[in-house]
Amino acid sequence: MPRVDRVAMISLHTSPLDQPGTGDAGGMNVYVVELSRRLAAKGIAVDVFTRATSSELPPVVEAFDGVHVRHIAAGPFEGLAKGELPGQLCAFAREVLRAEAIQPQGHYDVVHSHYWLSGQVGALARDRWGVPLVHSMHTMAKVKNEALAEGDSPEPLARLIGEEQVVEAADLLIANTDLEAKQLVELYGAEPDRVEVVHPGVDLSVFKPVDQAVVRRELGLPTDAIVLMFAGRIQPLKAPDVLLRAVGVLLQQDPLLRSRLVVPIVGGPSGSGLEHPESLAKLSAELGLDDVVRFVPPVAQAELARWCAAATAVAVPSYNESFGLVAAEAQATGTPVVAAAVGGLTTVVADEVSGLLVEGHEARDWAAALRRLIEDPALTRRLGEGALAHAGDFSWDRTAERTLEAYRDACALMRDEMSA
Repeated sequence: MPRVDRVAMISLHTSPLDQPGTGDAGGMNVYVVELSRRLAAKGIAVDVFTRATSSELPPVVEAFDGVHVRHIAAGPFEGLAKGELPGQLCAFAREVLRAEAIQPQGHYDVVHSHYWLSGQVGALARDRWGVPLVHSMHTMAKVKNEALAEGDSPEPLARLIGEEQVVEAADLLIANTDLEAKQLVELYGAEPDRVEVVHPGVDLSVFKPVDQAVVRRELGLPTDAIVLMFAGRIQPLKAPDVLLRAVGVLLQQDPLLRSRLVVPIVGGPSGSGLEHPESLAKLSAELGLDDVVRFVPPVAQAELARWCAAATAVAVPSYNESFGLVAAEAQATGTPVVAAAVGGLTTVVADEVSGLLVEGHEARDWAAALRRLIEDPALTRRLGEGALAHAGDFSWDRTAERTLEAYRDACALMRDEMSA
């Protein structure tokens, strides 16, 4: 069995040190942090290469024991949008190769890249270092373009081509779900025996049930409120507007709900949402919801767990999710999730067991699903119990163990190719 002692993790466009829910930081940040921590706990040294976004950042930060974040200067520190990053790939790759060059030969055993931009750099490092490339897509342009949100822009051709190149170059691809694995094969021509499914996890020591009445008082929420929550980056893809429109329908159908309803929107503008950061607040005002909607800035994981535990239900109306980490985290607090029946959410949320899956994004359909929970406390309790049990299937320790197996498989695949 090939040994894996050191891993070069490449996360070019977003740093694991960034606050999830801001800018481009989201579930992928949590993924890189938690996976790196768990691998380090198994005695594996992890270096995370990411683009520096400030001149004040030190070149290397020890994020955790055995995990070092290496800030690579590539392009201007600030004001560079994700769409402009392809122009900095050469500069970033050069500095990554330079950082490895000062180490003894064979310093890294595996390169694990995240998102297609990182995969482009990972492919170059693979060939230069003679070690396998393991790649996680996290999102795929072809999938996103098949189900664009209203007002969102299609992913450019350069990204589609770049993703195809990374899929071809990678020794092994890690998919979050069986559906993502199928999409990699059918849409990108990936070889099935080079795709392995590894579910992301949940930090079950952070996301766990707590006394709802107590946490509501601490957050300034009425203990008898109906709390319908959204958490995530505010952008068309994540569709927080669907929840607001559904709440508008609920209040039209039953105006008496207004006195008990609270709708926290936890997160900040991101992606194409940065072009109109005020659009969701304007929609709230247009729908007459300003007295029930609360905009909460992005919060740390421990605080997010408290908000999830305080909610009656967490809504995840995304147009696409490769996994849907927020849904898994919310369920781990014992809170049912109402989610769009798309992508990885169909794996994360067990319909009628841990939450409810909604076909499409029509406000009336979402209102009907939310009304079921509002009007049937017994159903809400049953789904909450199911949510807690279902979330137990997702743990970062299990994710790290399966990922380590994938690394070893990739090493064996590359070794076999070289000897053929």
